[in-house]
Amino acid sequence: MTTNTTATAGTPARVGTTVDPVPQTEVGRTEKGSFRVPAERGRTSIANSVVEKIAGMAAREVIGVHDFGGSLARSLGAVRDRVPGGRPSVTRGVKVEVGERQTAVDLELVVEYGVAITDVAADVRENVIAAVERMTGLEVVEVNVSVVDVHLPYDDEPQETRVQ
Repeated sequence: MTTNTTATAGTPARVGTTVDPVPQTEVGRTEKGSFRVPAERGRTSIANSVVEKIAGMAAREVIGVHDFGGSLARSLGAVRDRVPGGRPSVTRGVKVEVGERQTAVDLELVVEYGVAITDVAADVRENVIAAVERMTGLEVVEVNVSVVDVHLPYDDEPQETRVQ
C-alpha cells in the first residue's frame, strides 16, 4: 500500500491525502501573522455591538480619558450604574459602522483637565485602531474623536464641601 504525502506552502503535510495547491493570497500566513481561511469554508460576521465594546474598552485604557458620551448620556448612565446589578456601559459614547471588511468608529470623550487634548485624541485613535484590527481583522478606516467635556478636579466633590 502506497501513501501519498503532499503539502503546499503554508500548509502542513498530510499523510494519505493530496492537497490541491491554493494561491497564497487565499490561504496561508499573512504579513501580520494571521491566518486566512478560504471563503468556501464559511463566513464570519461581526456585530456592531462587538466592535463598540472593543473600541470602548481600548479608548478607556488611554490616560487622560475620564468618561464617554454627552452630559445626558452620562447622567442616565450614572442612574443606571446605581441600580443594583447595574454595570457601567462600555459602549456609551461609542458608535460604529461595520461593513464586510471595514469599520468606522465615532467616539464622544470627556477628558481630564490639564491633559493635552490633541495628544489624548491621537492616543485614543491609535489604541482603538490597534485593538479593533487585532481582534476583529477589520480594517479601521477612521476613528472620529469628539471631545464633549472636560472633567474638572472638583467635579466629584459633593456640593457642600466645595470652597467658594
